[in-house]
Amino acid sequence: MALNVLAPPEIKALSFLESSRSRHLTKLQGGSSIKDCRTIVHKRIHCSSQPPPPAWPGQAVVPPGYKKWDGRKPISILGSTGSIGTQTLDIVAEHPEKFKVVGLAAGSNITLLADQVKTFKPQLVAVRNESLIDELKEALADLDEKPEIIPGEQGIIEVARHPDAVTVVTGIVGCAGLKPTVAAIEAGKDIALANKETLIAGGPFVLPLAHKHNVKILPADSEHSAIFQCIQGLPEGALRRIILTASGGAFRDLPVEKLKDVKVADALKHPNWSMGKKITVDSATLFNKGLEVIEAHYLFGAEYDDIEIVIHPQSIIHSMVETQDSSVLAQLGWPDMRLPIAYTITWPERLYCSEVTWPRLDLCKLGSLTFKTPDNVKYPSMDLAYAAGRAGGTMTGVLSAANEKAVEMFIDEKIGYLDIFKVVELTCDKHRNELITTPSLEEIVHYDLWARDYAASLQSSSSFSPVAA
Repeated sequence: MALNVLAPPEIKALSFLESSRSRHLTKLQGGSSIKDCRTIVHKRIHCSSQPPPPAWPGQAVVPPGYKKWDGRKPISILGSTGSIGTQTLDIVAEHPEKFKVVGLAAGSNITLLADQVKTFKPQLVAVRNESLIDELKEALADLDEKPEIIPGEQGIIEVARHPDAVTVVTGIVGCAGLKPTVAAIEAGKDIALANKETLIAGGPFVLPLAHKHNVKILPADSEHSAIFQCIQGLPEGALRRIILTASGGAFRDLPVEKLKDVKVADALKHPNWSMGKKITVDSATLFNKGLEVIEAHYLFGAEYDDIEIVIHPQSIIHSMVETQDSSVLAQLGWPDMRLPIAYTITWPERLYCSEVTWPRLDLCKLGSLTFKTPDNVKYPSMDLAYAAGRAGGTMTGVLSAANEKAVEMFIDEKIGYLDIFKVVELTCDKHRNELITTPSLEEIVHYDLWARDYAASLQSSSSFSPVAA
């Protein structure tokens, strides 16, 4: 039995979206924990609660005395066996004279982790799955110099705050990466940010903490890295608009009225490249880009009115910024996550890369670049993301967690494709009365778990009208 209740173009707006329909409404109304939004500045409505300071307020300035590493820069990697971790280690392997790995943390892929330990010889290793510690020790039994091994979440935290590490690459997926990232910030480590929950869910807590400890948050995903690269050298107040590019996903050329019939296999056919199931579905729904809008707001301080999404099928321009004089700056390159990762661990320096492993962009060979406006009816995720972002506080984390659960249910064929949007909207709507604008770390984690549970409960609730599979 699959559920499929939303049929474009008749996607109904629930109260969550209705309360945020105006582009100028920056906070949701209702709920005792939400402060009044009555201060009007330049025709925009701002909530009286103080927003967190952005990581980079529209410009990227190298602070005086920032250390340039002439030798091997010590780094720790959280999620070393995942996509971000393995690509980071590819960079280290190509430039062993530039980097030294002092700590590795992984989940349960012991075979790969053991190979990484033997190759990169970290001082400290952590395994989240404590039951696999003996298996790792056995795999490393023939090493002359064995690393210290610490199990569980505490081990990951110790890798994050390793005393020798200068930069910590945060590649752990989900809220599991929040506490280690906070530990790294409190220890004064710069963050090579690949964990989206750090800002989407934790922004109101993490950003003031990063400023307190004078820590740099360096974006490792391609879109935010592109923006970060474009704002290098901009004077204060020069940023006018952020333009996030999106591939458009599996359904970018599909008529909106046919979405009600799509299946999981259809959503997993990305037109440009092969990725994991979750991110591929997020690309089809455009939730990935909606979440990036929220992250861009926290990273660069741009108002939501000044962050736009544009469909760019070739995925060569990774994002753009517009300056106050209407100049548009863009960062281009073949899609390769190693490039933004490299920039996070070398900033403000640039790493020389050989043409053998890093093909250079040939615009003449490429031929043309095209763009189009995304359809809000085809992609209701955009309205949902902007509404959650303007609500702020715990709402953005709830949006992300509800989407993650909804995508999981869709992949398991428990709900239909269009139900993903409804699950997220219903969960955000339910959360309005409990919204916390300046949450603690514990509250952020609590509502992440709550959102997943509530989204799961909607599968069998009367909110859906089942149809025959």
